[in-house]
Amino acid sequence: MCELYNAPPLIKRRLEVIAKQNLAVLLVTILLGVAASGQVPGRSLGKSSTTDLELENAIRQRFAKSKSAGDKFTVRVQNGVATIEGKTAVVQRKGSATRMAKTAGARQVVNKIQVADQARQEAAASLATGRRRAQVKRSDVKR
Repeated sequence: MCELYNAPPLIKRRLEVIAKQNLAVLLVTILLGVAASGQVPGRSLGKSSTTDLELENAIRQRFAKSKSAGDKFTVRVQNGVATIEGKTAVVQRKGSATRMAKTAGARQVVNKIQVADQARQEAAASLATGRRRAQVKRSDVKR
């Protein structure tokens, strides 16, 4: 490389042109490769860089730490979409399962949890009676 400093100006210019052409060819090759793959270098297609297996394990861990651990829901993750299946006797656990999967990093959640008929009837009866104890206004309480 040191010999190039001593080269005549005509040769230096020719070498600069060749170097720029090679650089242009290299950049075009990289851009074509990126366009073909559909990805930007250094970024994944999904929302996060976790794999489906890691996401599945994270969701299972959240279920294990929650009250829904006894319901033993099954979880499958494919392309960031979590599918939850199982049965429960508590209506609220269906929504909780969806929230836990979303906060664990699932892009989308397909909730196929079946709520027991008795739990549905009890929830409907509770809603029909009006306010529950936790929702009573302080002004309604007699002292």
